[in-house]
Amino acid sequence: MNTIPAYSGARISGCWTLRSDGSGGIEGSLDRLLPSVSLGLSPRKRTTSQCKSEPPLLRTSKRTIYTAGRPPWYNEHGAQSKEAFVIGLCGGSASGKTTVARKIIEALDVPWVVLLSMDSFYKVLSPEEQLLAARNDYNFDHPDAFDFDLLTHTLRKLKQGKSVKIPVYDFTTHGRQKEWKTVYGASVIIFEGIMSFADKALLQLLDMKIFVETDSDIRLVRRLRRDITERGRDIEGVIKQYNKFVKPAFEQYIEPTMRLADLVVPRGGGNMVAIDLIVQHVHSQLEERELSVRAALASAHQAQPLPQTLSVLESTPQVRGMHTIIRNKETSRDEFIFYSKRLMRLLIERALSFLPSQVHIVQTPQGEDYEGRSFHGKRITGVSILRAGETMEPALRAVCKDVRIGKILIQTNQDTGEPELHYLRLPKDISEDHVILMDCTVSTGAAAMMAVRVLLDHDVQEEKILLVSLLMAEMGVHSVAYAFPQVKIITTAVDKKVNDVFHIIPGIGNFGDRYFGTDAPPDWSDEDLDEPSY
Repeated sequence: MNTIPAYSGARISGCWTLRSDGSGGIEGSLDRLLPSVSLGLSPRKRTTSQCKSEPPLLRTSKRTIYTAGRPPWYNEHGAQSKEAFVIGLCGGSASGKTTVARKIIEALDVPWVVLLSMDSFYKVLSPEEQLLAARNDYNFDHPDAFDFDLLTHTLRKLKQGKSVKIPVYDFTTHGRQKEWKTVYGASVIIFEGIMSFADKALLQLLDMKIFVETDSDIRLVRRLRRDITERGRDIEGVIKQYNKFVKPAFEQYIEPTMRLADLVVPRGGGNMVAIDLIVQHVHSQLEERELSVRAALASAHQAQPLPQTLSVLESTPQVRGMHTIIRNKETSRDEFIFYSKRLMRLLIERALSFLPSQVHIVQTPQGEDYEGRSFHGKRITGVSILRAGETMEPALRAVCKDVRIGKILIQTNQDTGEPELHYLRLPKDISEDHVILMDCTVSTGAAAMMAVRVLLDHDVQEEKILLVSLLMAEMGVHSVAYAFPQVKIITTAVDKKVNDVFHIIPGIGNFGDRYFGTDAPPDWSDEDLDEPSY
């Protein structure tokens, strides 16, 4: 993997200008931002909001699944151990920032890259400001036009690996649409906007600062072409707007921040020398942040007592008998499914007993009061870890009327042996729910830990998560309980051993293959690509 040239040290320091011949020159140390001076205001209509890169995809008629997954972004303690790498792109209007961003994304060739546009964070205009905008007297190029508090909060949360909601700004109504976009799972964030360097708190979140420098005449020509052909404006109006608002704003607020940049890129997206340098640096940073979670899990928590957060279904003759059947390699697929479903129903009923309840008095048909119990919470949501966890959904639906279901796909990277997040679909407003996380087998606990981390990143409270599994290894129990001590773990049995290739011993085999009737490869693992059960 390429690394950044030696002259830069651990990160690019000072300000480097990539000229057309590819040479670099130090422009000086970073200066403080100039004090703000108020300007008049003008209208802008631009494409907005965030978009993701396009890693390898598997497209079906109903969904799109990433075939390149997100590696662990947390350590064996369950805590985030690496933040997303944030690239800030600044430059004048029509300087080519978005083009540079897309060129970087294309050259990076890594999944889970988010492009965040500053245009999404314009302030909601007051009625008086709406009138100014209607008369073309509101300047959207002024720092006061942006909601920097929301922007900084959103970028900080996204960098920390959390799920965020991005406003969608409507330039027709000069307001935010009702539905916001949810963004999650960024390894690299590319943040672009005309005022990307105009806030000190925002600057502290940027790992790399790039200024896209384009000649003012070229920027004006681009605005003329865009506004005349795409927005039906006349040439005189565009030039008047540019001279009155856009040009003064650039000279006063945007151009001075060039001195804050780590890298100045002339000619925008056409400067491949600069883009290659940026990509080399990002690759080196990502390489330094690589983690090995499963290896740490395999060597930790040995010979410790089982945690108090674990609840194992009582081993009655019925439960023991069902385990005898589904563990037997000679059991037919029909019987395997039948007795697995019976165990799943018992397991889900057991898990529900740990949900909070309150006294609920009702009147019987005889007119007498009955003091009972009812669920004390907002909602119950089930989340299955695909593929095997999906088999537990019918049991949950059978006992929880109208329960909402989410799905998480986690698979093993065959080169690194690490779990990777490939796909997730969670119900809206899951943060206040009690979540039943379902997977049929848990070996090392790596997939379960990743799924719990995903839920926490979506603001689900740890104490409201219940992990349910038909069969777990002691290693997996310890891994989850150690990382997330408030998560309740419910299973029908715990096996003591995991062998060198992370098979549960004595185990149950590849649950997904036995349930769905698919053939496991000769070197199948409890953690193989088709059966993401760690």
